[in-house]
Amino acid sequence: MTGPVVRARDLVRRFGDRTVVDRVSFDVPRGAIFGLLGPNGSGKSTIIRMLTGVLSPSSGRATVLGRDAARESEQVKRKIGYMSQRFSLYSDLSVRENLEFYARVYGLRGERLEERVLAVIELVSIGPFVEQLAGTLSGGWKQRLALAAALVHEPELLFLDEPTAGIDPVARRELWDLLFELAGRGVTLFVTTHYMDEAERCTDIAYLFDSELLVLGRPEELKALPRVTPAGTSRYEVTVSDPAARLAALRREPGILDATLFGETVHVLVSDEVGPAELASLLGDAEVRSVTPNLEDVFVTLARAGSLGEVEPVRLQELAVDAPAEPLAPEPIATSPTFGFGAVFQKELAHVRREPATLVFLFVIPVIQTIIFGYAIETEIEDIRTVVHDLDGRSAARELVAAFENTGTFEVVERATSAEDFRRAMTSGRAAVGVRIPPDYSDLLVRGEQVQVQVLVDGSDSQVATTALNAAQLLGIDLSRRIGFSFLETQSRVPSRDEHGEAAMPVEVRSRLLYNPDLESSHFFVPGLVGIILQLVTLFLTSFAVVRERELGSLEQLFVTPIGRAGLILGKLAPYALIGILETVIVLNVMVWLFGVPIHGSLWLLLALSALFVVTSLGMGLLVSTISKTQLQAMQFAFLVMLPSVLLSGFMFPRAEMPLPIFLASFLLPVTYFIEILRGVVLRGADARDLIPSIVGLSTCCVAILGVSIARFRKQVG
Repeated sequence: MTGPVVRARDLVRRFGDRTVVDRVSFDVPRGAIFGLLGPNGSGKSTIIRMLTGVLSPSSGRATVLGRDAARESEQVKRKIGYMSQRFSLYSDLSVRENLEFYARVYGLRGERLEERVLAVIELVSIGPFVEQLAGTLSGGWKQRLALAAALVHEPELLFLDEPTAGIDPVARRELWDLLFELAGRGVTLFVTTHYMDEAERCTDIAYLFDSELLVLGRPEELKALPRVTPAGTSRYEVTVSDPAARLAALRREPGILDATLFGETVHVLVSDEVGPAELASLLGDAEVRSVTPNLEDVFVTLARAGSLGEVEPVRLQELAVDAPAEPLAPEPIATSPTFGFGAVFQKELAHVRREPATLVFLFVIPVIQTIIFGYAIETEIEDIRTVVHDLDGRSAARELVAAFENTGTFEVVERATSAEDFRRAMTSGRAAVGVRIPPDYSDLLVRGEQVQVQVLVDGSDSQVATTALNAAQLLGIDLSRRIGFSFLETQSRVPSRDEHGEAAMPVEVRSRLLYNPDLESSHFFVPGLVGIILQLVTLFLTSFAVVRERELGSLEQLFVTPIGRAGLILGKLAPYALIGILETVIVLNVMVWLFGVPIHGSLWLLLALSALFVVTSLGMGLLVSTISKTQLQAMQFAFLVMLPSVLLSGFMFPRAEMPLPIFLASFLLPVTYFIEILRGVVLRGADARDLIPSIVGLSTCCVAILGVSIARFRKQVG
């Protein structure tokens, strides 16, 4: 294409009521080193974000390489490079891994990828550090690495947002030598900077102040502006001892219009009435020589006048007449929604490999949680602390106490010798059940009269109390049945007899427990626990995935690349999905071999549906990550998801007993369906046909969650 590579026309960007860029227009000629200068908060970075398509303008228009920067940004991104204000590559990846990742993002593969990586390594002279982690490099070498990553795909236009901020003067000079070499190769450079010596190296300059463009032109044109050195004034450089101490006094002298400290000298602007001799006499031992204004003089003068509203924008650069953008060759790879999946996938695997804490969280913590919760969650109430006040003391009473202990539900921890001791044992909590045997217990049994045994139960724990009441009632029925049958055996006729000819109940109901005949809590809770722990781990892993990159700045760096939204989201999800499946196998092994819970159904069906749940849970974490702005918010949202998952999924409480609105809400939780699948396959041996409702529900959740995650994700910062 011919003409300017960048055209900005009346660009405006507002954040609420605050305008940070106000009607800015400029052109960037092909092959130029275009410098955008201005104090902090003047809008430099915002303009770059609008030009690179990661921020939409509130009004106005910009074209980059002949394409609309807002509407056609994905077509532009394959032809531009971007180096952000702070180091935003991946500190836990090596230099080579960072470069290979960005090469893959731009579609480079095989020999071409290796060729370009080696070329930029040689260009920025970072060869000795290629296997070193990026986070361990010094500031100057980090900037070289960032520049190499921005150049790996051979861009036509390179945006550099304060590329030398925070590095030493030697590294600054070396970096600028690289930039001059790039400009010599035909790369157009768009640079923001605070340093005036760097501004002197630019071919074209735009200066922003208070969100407006104050001046636009070439450095030599700006220095010649009448306002910088008005008619009837002159500029001098004064060499004087202790210049800082004499600066304030100098400014107060008549005829001195401005005085600025420059290292060991002072630059002054004086009226023509004050010549070199007069100036030297004012300072005594001063050496005075005439100088031309530099760019710092230009910008200080214009900024001061601008703050007082005394200057109109100066446009020395002629803006090209707007013309329709020339058509560019289509870039199908840049518009593919899943473009970049492989690059992100490999990068995320490298992150996991380099982060031991993540591996511990993935594999060790779930096993520990399964063991702890598997043993801790116990619904079988046994050995309820019991106090006995035996007022009879004979063998029949002792047999009754032994019968209570033999149930396994009661444990006699104390034998009271008085009514007061009995009462104290209950009120102090030393015992939850109190059994009082009357003094005539044996006598009444011998005479065939009804005897009443008092059982007192502490109702402060309803589950324990219910178990104690039921066990005591059943014990009473069993004792009465045995006494009654022993009497019936002496009679000539009885209501009914069993196959051995002994007295028996007329109707015998025979019950048989399926799937968990011993009513072991672990068989019920551990399969559900597998689902809860898998969701906990995978949800928290991906909840931080996007947020962490946003906080580090690496996400904005990715926004300027042609990587697709789906490619970025799915690329982050895929490696954790593979790890999640491996984690599922580990936790299932703990369930089978440690807790003795056999898998009665198809293991392959269970693994396939577990993989579906892992993907769904990871997608839920990514959704949280797209909603949250900080890692703290991501953690809070993740806990907000986990709490109803534990309480409403059927893991602890039967869903059928819940109020209708809550019961219906439980269908929105993917873990609800997965727990049904786990218990169905593991305990009941259910097949896919039996689990169709749960499979459909989980699949629907997976598609919906991933769809919303991708739809919510925007390759923009605002």
